Amino acid sequence: MIRTVACIVQSGFAPFEFGLACEAFGLDRSDEDIPNFDFRIVTPDPGAVPSNLAFSINVDEDLAFADEADLVVVTPIPREAWDDVDPRALDVVRRAVERGAWVLTVCSGAFVVAASGVLSGRRATTHWRYAETMARMYPDIEVDPNVLYVQSDRIITSAGTAAGLDACLHLLRIELGAEAANTIARRMVVPPQRDGGQAQFIATPLPVSTSLSLTPVTDWMLENLRRDLSVDQLAARAHMSPRTFARRFKADYGTTPAAWLGRQRILHAQRLLEQTDLGLDAIAYECGFGSAAVLRQNFSRVLGTTPTAYRARFACADDLVGAGEMAS
Repeated sequence: MIRTVACIVQSGFAPFEFGLACEAFGLDRSDEDIPNFDFRIVTPDPGAVPSNLAFSINVDEDLAFADEADLVVVTPIPREAWDDVDPRALDVVRRAVERGAWVLTVCSGAFVVAASGVLSGRRATTHWRYAETMARMYPDIEVDPNVLYVQSDRIITSAGTAAGLDACLHLLRIELGAEAANTIARRMVVPPQRDGGQAQFIATPLPVSTSLSLTPVTDWMLENLRRDLSVDQLAARAHMSPRTFARRFKADYGTTPAAWLGRQRILHAQRLLEQTDLGLDAIAYECGFGSAAVLRQNFSRVLGTTPTAYRARFACADDLVGAGEMAS
């Protein structure tokens, strides 16, 4: 489990992206039973580090702590530095990957990790405006400009600005469990899991008419996860043709109805594994997977672990609720 976090800042850092790393990993949330991290800000040359907005922060620590941190967060650097990254930062990233630590980048911080060479042969992302530049500079990296974040082993790269928060919450969900990540997101007043990708933000969307909002349909989907929900059925509830509904859903949520529904089923399964003692067959039924085997298959594909292993790690013993109580 992550206990120590080093956040690397360099000259010209972006305050918002830096701030969201501080928000995700630096706050004391022990009052809600969320473990605190030993969070430290580090830089190659301690002292005043200028931001890109005409103010500086004083950073006391050099990069030494990053060599022992469980997580190294890399914040953005100015575009003019992309092809001349401080070699000391590159060495820190390489050593972190070699020793199995997590490495997480926010926005164009991905260029630091790319320059280190550890993304060679991997899939990664960055802000959609810079994706072509990254692909041109590093042709051995599979740059995906259409996603909010990419996890490749223990390296997480994220898209622009707020997508870094999605990446942080993703990692917190892996390390602390779904309920803890939801608690943190609730404190931040942000959704714990955004679906879709950058594609939905590239073109300026047309205003969505409230009368045509799909929210009533998605709310109904969440209330009926047990059921076999088809696009035809959902389209009928939205008073649209299946083709129009599928197109509108993709435009609004950045993904297909089936992919969105599958993700919600996994999230519900995580909650039930953490908070109840229901068996896998019962959880599979509650979430609409049909059988424990299908639940295991989907759980492993999305989260890279088994439901049993997930429960062993994240179950809240004091909050377990039996099947009878769940039904009441």
